[in-house]
Amino acid sequence: MKVKDADIIFIAGDPVVDEGHWLARWQSKLSTGRRLTIGGGDATDETTRQVVDAVDKATRPVVLVAHGEAVPVIVRAAGKFTARIAGAFMVAPSTTNSAPLPHDPLPFPSLLVASRDDPNCDFSTAEELGAGWGSLFIDAGNAGGLNVASGHGPWPEGSMTFARFVSRLQ
Repeated sequence: MKVKDADIIFIAGDPVVDEGHWLARWQSKLSTGRRLTIGGGDATDETTRQVVDAVDKATRPVVLVAHGEAVPVIVRAAGKFTARIAGAFMVAPSTTNSAPLPHDPLPFPSLLVASRDDPNCDFSTAEELGAGWGSLFIDAGNAGGLNVASGHGPWPEGSMTFARFVSRLQ
């Protein structure tokens, strides 16, 4: 799949994702991308509904891109989407603000990038979640929260990984 053939929904789990964050940078460069900032980030019924509504309005296959607190929202919403999800690119899952996450396989291809020293999710927990979800798992090493604070503003390695992921989707 090519990026131009998909609706790319970038989900910011924290309203403080600024224009220096890789998620905002990527979204601004992709003509088919749009950003959805979910309130507070925790996987409540309201935040899940926000994501499901955004996906259901899509006109092309959807690729979800989520960071931090948005990852649990995608996982909880997985069975509620009526539009076709081509895949989900999930980065630095946060387990700090949500109830235990399901470990069930996601009904679409997914990739999970996790850091060994992320303050919001223990690495072994991220590995377990990725395995349960059936996600391709990428060990980002000691990369903190994979955000601006950890030196991942533009995050070119992530951009290349995202491009490869999308190219393999159908």
